[in-house]
This record gives sequence, C-alpha cells and structure tokens, in this order.
Amino acid sequence: MGPTGPNGEGGGADGTVPTNTTVNLPPLTLRDVPRLTAAAPVVPNPISRHPYFHPSATFYISPGDVSLRHAFFDLASATPAPLVAYRRAGPRQELSIDPARARAALVTCGGLCPGLNTVLRELVVGLQELYGVRDVFGVAAGYRGFYGADADHIRLDLATVDDWHKKGGTVLKTTRGGFDLNKIVDGIVAREYTQVYVIGGDGTMRGAVAIFKEFKRRGLNISITGIPKTVDNDIGIIDRSFGFQTAVEIAQQAIDAARVEAVSAVNGIGLVKLMGRSTGHIALHATLSSRDVDCCLVPELDFYLEDKGGLFEFLYERIKQKGHAVVVVAEGAGQELIPRTDDQKRERDESGNIVFLDVGPWLKSELGKWWKREHPGELFTVKYIDPTYMIRAVPANATDNLYCTLLAHSAIHGIMAGYTGFVPGPINGNYCYIPLEDVAAAKNPVDVNDHKWAWVRSVTNQPDFLNNPK
Repeated sequence: MGPTGPNGEGGGADGTVPTNTTVNLPPLTLRDVPRLTAAAPVVPNPISRHPYFHPSATFYISPGDVSLRHAFFDLASATPAPLVAYRRAGPRQELSIDPARARAALVTCGGLCPGLNTVLRELVVGLQELYGVRDVFGVAAGYRGFYGADADHIRLDLATVDDWHKKGGTVLKTTRGGFDLNKIVDGIVAREYTQVYVIGGDGTMRGAVAIFKEFKRRGLNISITGIPKTVDNDIGIIDRSFGFQTAVEIAQQAIDAARVEAVSAVNGIGLVKLMGRSTGHIALHATLSSRDVDCCLVPELDFYLEDKGGLFEFLYERIKQKGHAVVVVAEGAGQELIPRTDDQKRERDESGNIVFLDVGPWLKSELGKWWKREHPGELFTVKYIDPTYMIRAVPANATDNLYCTLLAHSAIHGIMAGYTGFVPGPINGNYCYIPLEDVAAAKNPVDVNDHKWAWVRSVTNQPDFLNNPK
C-alpha cells in the first residue's frame, strides 16, 4: 500500500507520492491547574544536586509543555471541535515550594484497590529521596482520620514503607464517608500540614475539591492533590485508574474457574459476578481477555430474561451447541429487574450511593427457576463465583506497580512546582495535571456503540437485547 495523504488517498498509479499538506488546527484551550502563589520560583530543584543521579538537559519539563486531550482529528470536518490541552506532568527545574519546610499528609479513602500501598510507598520515597522532605505522615482511617477521637497520624520513612508495595489493601486503613469539611480542614491546619495527598475514587475526589475550595476561602497556603483510585475504572478523562489491570487479571482467573465448572457438568452454566457498579469495564476487559465468555452483562446495557431474544433463549441455544455456557455479570447490571421493597429503594450506603441488590445470587436463582419450568427432568447446574474481595485485596501486578509509581511521583512534582487542586494521570499515554473539578465531574462509562464493545460481541455472539417485548 502506498503512502496516504491527509484525505486518505494513497500514491498515484504512476508511483508518485502526494505532497505534504499544511492543516490549520482549531483553537486550543488550556485547562490549567491552580497555583498556590503567583510569585516567581523560589528554589532550584534539589534533584539537580542529587549525589547519585545527574539529570540531563531534557529531564525537566518546560513551563510551556502541554498535552492534548484528544490524539486524533477529523481533517474532513467542516466544524472541528476545539482542542483541549493540559499541562504535562513531571519535574520542574525551579520550584515554588521549599522542600525543607514541607510537611506532607497522605490519606487513603473509600474501598480497597490493588496498588494503594504502592502509591503510599512511592509518595514517601519520592518526597524523601528526590526532594528531601522529612516530615511525611500517614493519616489512618480515611477523611475522618483528620479529626476523629482516635485519629492516628503515623510518621513515615523509607524503612517503614520498604515492603508496602508487596502488600494488598492499605496499611493506613481506610473508611467510607466521614466527610466533615470544617473538621477536616481544622485538623489539617492544627497539624501544620503544607501539602495533602488524597488517594481515592470519584467520591473522594469530590471531597478533595471541597477541601481545596475551603483552603482557598480561608486563604491557606496548603496544596492538595488527588490520586485517582477506582478498581472498576469509572473515573473519566485519564486513560485508566490504578488497580484496574490487576483486577482484570484476577477476574480472568475467576472466569477460567467458572468455565471448568461449567464444562464438567451436564448442562452447566458458570456464572461470575464482577465489580462494576456504574461501569462494566472489568467485565468487558476480562471477557475479551479470557475468550471463554458466552454472555457479558454490563450496567450500560439493559437486558431481559424471558421471550425471544432474551438471555434464557440465548443460553439454551448455547448449551445445546456446546454443552455449557459462561456468563459474566457486572454488579450494577440488571438492577432494575430485581424486585425491591420500599425500604430497599430508600437505602443508601455511607457514601450516599443507593445500595445495590446482589445480582449474582438473584440471577442464579432465576436461571434455576427457568430451567426447572421449561426443561423439567433434565439435569442442570449453575456454579456461581463472586471474586469481588479477592480482586480488591490482592497486591498490584507489575504493570499497576509501575503505574502507581509514576502517578505518585507526578503528584509530588506538581506539588513542588506550586500547583494545587489537581489530579495527575495519563492522557493518551502522556502524564498530565488535570483540575480536580474536571476529574470529580467526569464519568467513564462503557460505550456500547464503539469498537471495543463490537469486539466483545464478536467474541460472545450474544444478543443485543433490543427486541424486549415488554
């Protein structure tokens, strides 16, 4: 195939190559992050004086370096969308923060996720080894750890965190809820912290936004950054959240076990429930990775059980064809199908989310009722696997461990450069600083109209559930 020009044309029949074309791109909008102060940089970066590491001239990020949110453009569009850019993450040659006067607080909030301890470890290592910050503290028990009667602030050093990256969970402990803005900020001020590193999901990021605004309202010279953690990858803008790839790896092991159970039974179904309250990314990626799934059910796509084109009809045909079937369901899928009492409709968890009913046992029960009703006297087995806590509690795999290190160091570099109210994260593979408000508001649902979902359909050949007679 010959060279291709901007409009998709290849080389001519005579072998000529199209000439280069200059294209005027749309205006660029920089989604900048706040700074603690507008003053000029005050100290040179101590990395330049590191006794064992001598950075090259290209090591430091230029003040003007930005990265585009979208990496591709439609040159044929008459009205191209405006371009959005973010500041590139990384070390700056000159700092707006004196590391010798820094006092850092690290806190983990919300549920568990692979990689939490790696982020904590690398925050301590980066702060102390790269920048020489000696006052680094871990705040136990989430947001309430800043003010609770049993608040425990643990001094952290290199020896303390040495093997944390090999452990699951969070050594600092974590809780949901407990967000009392004034008490949290009062606790931060009382402990004389100058920078706060908050590790958590979308709810935690919304809390960090409120803390940032309260710092600003009180005129406090305290930096805050959020490091996005959510095992089911539902945080928007960034390429992915840490722990997600580990979760997919462990989920695939559960699918493998479900397949063995299903194949070993007469008319067997292996049913696996995976994490994913509002998004089905784990279910989607585990399905693509295993290639053994017959039906993948996600919150973004409605499904139905009975009648033509429904789940039961499809599974019966698959069992007749193969002798077994494997079904993966995300925890947020099918919630509208499960009967609820009035009390259950009103129930909320500590974070204010509606309490989901357990779709796994419900679907297992419905499968059993269906088979007994439609195929009485025939053997049938459903083996149900719920690896939720196994997925959340394992240590990060190699890929997530590296990712957690880059996130932690990117956060430190941003804080030391004087930025605040931001989230570090990769966008199209380039690490950037994103305003906290943007990340707190952004969602990341599975797009069931894109190519990735088409790949799922090509693997499973499942129905699209568009012909629901009800």
